[in-house]
Amino acid sequence: MNPSSPLSNAEREELIAKLEQDLLDGYDEEFELEIEDEDHPNAPDGRHKDGALARGAYFRELFRLQRELVKLQDWVVQERRKAVIIFEGRDSAGKGGVIKRITQRLNPRVARVVALPAPNDRERTQWYFQRYVPHLPAAGEIVLFDRSWYNRAGVESVMGFCSAEDVEEFFRSVPEFERMLVRSGIQLIKYWFSISDEEQHLRFLSRIHDPLKQWKLSPMDLESRSRWEDYTRAKEVMLERTHIAEAPWWVVPADDKKRARLNCIAHLLGQFPFEEVPRPEVQLPERVRHEDYSRHPVPENMLVPPRY
Repeated sequence: MNPSSPLSNAEREELIAKLEQDLLDGYDEEFELEIEDEDHPNAPDGRHKDGALARGAYFRELFRLQRELVKLQDWVVQERRKAVIIFEGRDSAGKGGVIKRITQRLNPRVARVVALPAPNDRERTQWYFQRYVPHLPAAGEIVLFDRSWYNRAGVESVMGFCSAEDVEEFFRSVPEFERMLVRSGIQLIKYWFSISDEEQHLRFLSRIHDPLKQWKLSPMDLESRSRWEDYTRAKEVMLERTHIAEAPWWVVPADDKKRARLNCIAHLLGQFPFEEVPRPEVQLPERVRHEDYSRHPVPENMLVPPRY
């Protein structure tokens, strides 16, 4: 299906079916928060017509991987490790979705997400990496960058927000900057989420027609759609010039959202030699009661109305 050419009736029906499936995937994001780790009696387990991963099987594997992520978190804290995980990719490639699944059941004091806005006037005059440095991890922390200093090689370069000299200086500096991070004890892992032209077209349409997702579409996103080939060239140069032994790039095929999430999380877990940290047995203490204690009733005008 070519997004730029008129659609036949069959292609239109196929597109509508895919949009409906994408909408279901969005609802699944909330469904995941409710299902227990064990098999859920109401979990749908059918296989999609296009052969996509069965939803029930996806949930079971996701929860298994999330249990492993909790073990990784405990190990990072005990061993006082420092980790930075970078997520890059085109708009709508699924970076936010996998970050959400990684952090969903983790302690936000251990695993935190950094998603910086566009630099302000003062930040634009700083050393380029300066505004990222305060967000780097201390011992026992994992930091996930939802976009990172690689903005310079991507959106800033393509959209003309910096000069060609700025981009060239970035490519000279970033390998040394990352080697410094690694020498300081930070484990740096970099993911590029790769989607096809057709898949991005579909996801943008889904955002346009879903009121819950329309906020995700910025004017910059729409402009990036018309500059697909420019972004492709920028990505290829970026991967070539910043793929270093100390911090290599890992490319995640992401046209299938669910498989991309599972594959990325499984790969991430494999980057650490973690072991399960024994937890001490927890004993719930007895509730201490005092005869002179009485609980005051909450005034009616302070209660949230029971509408449901």
